[in-house]
Amino acid sequence: MTKPILISGAGLASLLLARSLLRSKIPFRLFERDASLSFRGQGYRLRLSNEGLDAVEQVLGPEDFAKFYEICGKTGGSGFKGFDAVTGEVLEEKGQPQAQSTSSNDKDTGLKNEIQDKTAPKANSLSSRDSKIVGIARGEMRRFFFEGLEQYTQFNKKAVDYVETPDGDSVKIVFSDGSESEEGSMIIAGEGIKSKIAQKVSGGKLKHYDTRIRGIHGQAPTSAFKPLGEGVFRFKDPRGLFVITNVRAKDMDDPDMQFGWTMIGQPELIKIPNDDYTIVGKTVSDLAKNLTSGWDEKFRPLFAEMVENEAAFWKVTCSTPSGVPIWDNHPRITVIGDAAHSMTPAGGLGANTALRDSALLGQLLKDAGGYKEGLTEEYEEKMRVYGSEAVAQSYGMASKEFGVEIDEKTSSTV
Repeated sequence: MTKPILISGAGLASLLLARSLLRSKIPFRLFERDASLSFRGQGYRLRLSNEGLDAVEQVLGPEDFAKFYEICGKTGGSGFKGFDAVTGEVLEEKGQPQAQSTSSNDKDTGLKNEIQDKTAPKANSLSSRDSKIVGIARGEMRRFFFEGLEQYTQFNKKAVDYVETPDGDSVKIVFSDGSESEEGSMIIAGEGIKSKIAQKVSGGKLKHYDTRIRGIHGQAPTSAFKPLGEGVFRFKDPRGLFVITNVRAKDMDDPDMQFGWTMIGQPELIKIPNDDYTIVGKTVSDLAKNLTSGWDEKFRPLFAEMVENEAAFWKVTCSTPSGVPIWDNHPRITVIGDAAHSMTPAGGLGANTALRDSALLGQLLKDAGGYKEGLTEEYEEKMRVYGSEAVAQSYGMASKEFGVEIDEKTSSTV
């Protein structure tokens, strides 16, 4: 009997990989630490690049991708408009930098030297398909990817370690309650930046740094956004506080629809009580309203009318800017998504790169019919190329826009 592939974490990369395995009829099991997909706040809206959309289409196939693309929001235009948040004056009106694709045939020889030359932002359009800016809420994307995976998923299972059978032919996940999974042919670690499995399998080489940028995610009814019109907008005040939002004309008149916004700033601006990121609701909402109380009246409804229970704090982290590190390959264990390459929100590269992981690894597994020797090594070699470039691009943009500076020798890790 074929032993299943064990996937730890039910984030975007893990769920899309599971959908790939389901479609390829390869046995798998999915383990998630939370009690459900909606257990905690799901974060801000994600912009999908051509690379991200291509990855989703490759995994889902034409019919299911058409359904997915239908629920995505599409915003006209190919750039964004930047405002002085206090005066309401337009500061810029142009396209926003975005990472370009990297050929899967590129070699990782001398990778770190190449990446160091690629940190400068690239002036490309925000738009992807149909000359539209395509986006979807993270929670909505997770729910769509989860369809059909219910019977293969166990919740309340936090992965903390792994063990190998004495013969080396199987691996098992160890959970925080002391229990173990069934034997599997492989383990795919997709639990994000605090993945214990990723830390162990990489020998501690996978590191994630605190950029010292802090954020607030909020949502408000569409009526609060009407004065802005359609487009992607960014507001900046003299203190260095930024807010970005995406207003879609198609959904503007839907009274049940909410649009989201993301606020980022230095810790001295966004002071999170006790650095506790589990805080949601009124405390977060009140801080956002206070921080924007002096902003132009066109922008204040986004905060004055915000949905209180959707307000949440978040910390901006970044993987090693010089590139995804090389570690001793384990033939049966590998890493996907943020666990391998977390990024700042600059450029909107993180989720799209995670989706590329799912498509690449899923295709390799499909071609092999499941586990085979050398598969994880081939995946990691290819992932390091585009993953390292994406991290470098995201870090370069964040350095320019928000003053982020990471010294890999002295900066704090998370």
